[in-house]
Amino acid sequence: MGAIIGLQRPRLATLLQPVTELDRARVEQEVQREALRLAVIRHLPSLGFDNLWANWVFLRYLQYFGDDEARAITDHSLVLPYFEIILERDPRFRDAYSFLATGGSIFAAQPQEANDLMEEAFQYVQPRAPYRAYYILRHKAINQLLFLGDGEAARRSYELAAQWATDYYSDPESQKVAELSREMADFLRKNPASPTAQISAWLMILGTVQDDRTRQIALDQIQALGGRIEVSPEGQIQVLPPSE
Repeated sequence: MGAIIGLQRPRLATLLQPVTELDRARVEQEVQREALRLAVIRHLPSLGFDNLWANWVFLRYLQYFGDDEARAITDHSLVLPYFEIILERDPRFRDAYSFLATGGSIFAAQPQEANDLMEEAFQYVQPRAPYRAYYILRHKAINQLLFLGDGEAARRSYELAAQWATDYYSDPESQKVAELSREMADFLRKNPASPTAQISAWLMILGTVQDDRTRQIALDQIQALGGRIEVSPEGQIQVLPPSE
């Protein structure tokens, strides 16, 4: 714990400074220091607390990713190093795959590296560990379809997601996911480059991400693919697919 507190102090000092003092040199230095800290953290012993370490590093990632002013000055080059630690310590951290698929592919512009990291961690995933592990397969499918352009790999991921949701779960949510995954797999089998399939993948991103930047990217991509977006008076978003 002493080591963790010591590593946190430089970050805390930075956060306490007024945002108006941000400048390129200071932000770049902080990114370099954080990269060094991550290298140290990756090699520290877990002492049996792998999940705790993964959660703590994930919180650091949220601070890093959510610092819009700093990221506008530099970039998102540390996204992959964060998730290398997170998934190495806890490869069954289900929600981490969602953040990796968007942060690594959209903002860090490293879709292949993000996919490789997901593949490496996925070998430790089982249908029931973590709970509703089929969501991990759907995140893999989205990365494969939208950012790697590999419709065939995405189809296989959707098929396995449908199988896991059907064979290992009986609740209504899982059965709905199984149905949607099976439909996507069938659709991709016939037309792997379909705009409608890509819109469906962007819709899943739109429904799961928490930050407005990613939501706006998803909406822009849906429109670019021919989807029409309508907003109800209550603020609900409805997406109408292209005529295809």
